[in-house]
Amino acid sequence: MVRTKAYKYIIGADEAGRGPLAGPVAVACVKMVASLYDEEALFSRFAYLNDSKKVTPKRREVLYEEIKKAQKEKILSVALFFTSNKEIDKRGIMKATHAALHRGLFKCTNNPEDAHVLLDGTLTAPDVFVRQKTIIHGDEKEPLIMLASIVAKVSRDRAMFALAQEYPHYGFEKHKGYGTKEHTRALYRYGPCPAHRISFLSRILK
Repeated sequence: MVRTKAYKYIIGADEAGRGPLAGPVAVACVKMVASLYDEEALFSRFAYLNDSKKVTPKRREVLYEEIKKAQKEKILSVALFFTSNKEIDKRGIMKATHAALHRGLFKCTNNPEDAHVLLDGTLTAPDVFVRQKTIIHGDEKEPLIMLASIVAKVSRDRAMFALAQEYPHYGFEKHKGYGTKEHTRALYRYGPCPAHRISFLSRILK
């Protein structure tokens, strides 16, 4: 990507956790000064960078710590927001996810005209971000989206580990809230807990 005089920042955005039956959605935005953006330098700095789903949990943790280090060095900045299962039930998954994205982008910049936003999958930024591009499989193509993917995934996984301590019957530390056989069996046996998305369970708990 070539830096132009039209914008000051490039922001990559991705989410983790839209599909699970429990827990929050995490949305991460990673911002860089456009004049400093260099794809080769990013891939060199963040070894084995890729879509978080294609990176081992151990490697994700290493990358996450490297991202935190880069943030301290002011190479980039990170905005992370969670949307709770309660808000997902109230607003629906898409609106809840976009609400977290909205908060993340406006934490990155108060002036949307200063930013060019790169979004993964089907995400779209608020219309005031006139320079935005949604990229199918962007978390496999754009390094800033990959970085956002790592932050969102690691942060959400950690949140699910915490929920596993609070609600130990469901195995959240293993499946992270997704609808595995183990998770479904636990739902039938114990019923939903306060961390579940009740609106997602209608087809399971009939």
